[in-house]
Amino acid sequence: MTLEKSQLNELHWLMEMLHNIDVGLVVLDKEFTIQIFNGFMENHSGLLPREVKGQLIFELFEEIPQDWFTRKAESVFLLKNKAFTIWEQRPYLFKFDSYRPVTGSAEFMYQNTTFIPLLSSTGEVSHLCLLVYDVTDNAVHKQSLKKANEELAILSQTDGLTKLFNRTHWEQCLLAEHKRWSRSQHSSSLVIIDIDHFKNVNDSYGHIVGDEVIRHLSGLIRHHVRETDVCGRYGGEEFAILLSDTPLKNAYIFAERLRKEVAEATVTYNDIDITYTISVGVAEVDESITSHEAWIECADGAMYRSKETGRNKTSLHPKQTR
Repeated sequence: MTLEKSQLNELHWLMEMLHNIDVGLVVLDKEFTIQIFNGFMENHSGLLPREVKGQLIFELFEEIPQDWFTRKAESVFLLKNKAFTIWEQRPYLFKFDSYRPVTGSAEFMYQNTTFIPLLSSTGEVSHLCLLVYDVTDNAVHKQSLKKANEELAILSQTDGLTKLFNRTHWEQCLLAEHKRWSRSQHSSSLVIIDIDHFKNVNDSYGHIVGDEVIRHLSGLIRHHVRETDVCGRYGGEEFAILLSDTPLKNAYIFAERLRKEVAEATVTYNDIDITYTISVGVAEVDESITSHEAWIECADGAMYRSKETGRNKTSLHPKQTR
């Protein structure tokens, strides 16, 4: 075999390999017209190499942002250095359907792309090579893991029965709010709620019905609070609501509105109808409350005063008035 024939064979094998590798390969000239378009690109775009040769890439693939791509490519031509895009920054360069069997739920193919300068015999960058990698499996796995971690974080903060925040989380929020008050002296109030005679509900109807009452109250709480408020389960049949940027007067109005709606409501479980009431305590943070624990004690003390004076009422921290 002559040297020339051997070199031709090697070139043929090289071109065959580039055409069949499982990576997209596109070569552009300085005017961004397509010169080479391999099998990966053909299979995913449905366009034949002979159809795209000499065509402007932006006319064939309208999803490519022309201004962004031009700036990216010009830096490669000028600096003679590679450039990269990753799916976290830009999900894809070419919007191809995803055909991966493992990640068939993906709406499109996630891609990483490498921009490679191709030098002429004179040392100038005459062409740009794009290598397009299908990273859909990795992207979907990473997104699924992120979503799972976010859901786990939510679960770790949530009380299972009520779907309100658990005690650990709302106490952390209360601690942060007390520190914020120390700096800004803004008005914020804490509301503590307890279901009246809840033991009688459990003893008379069973814990399943008792749980239904707790869920009913938690639903009313969610209905009345603002997005900026923090509501959680204190423990058992007790609840806590942190009303940020809310003075005592407005907190009292909120508590009374909730208390009255509870008293007028009926909880139905199978053929059982139950009415119940709540006792409420409210405390606005001030100079006398030196910690978030003390804040809880003040609101809790006001709630117990509601219990001691007849239940189904709202009481305020002793040192405060409406």
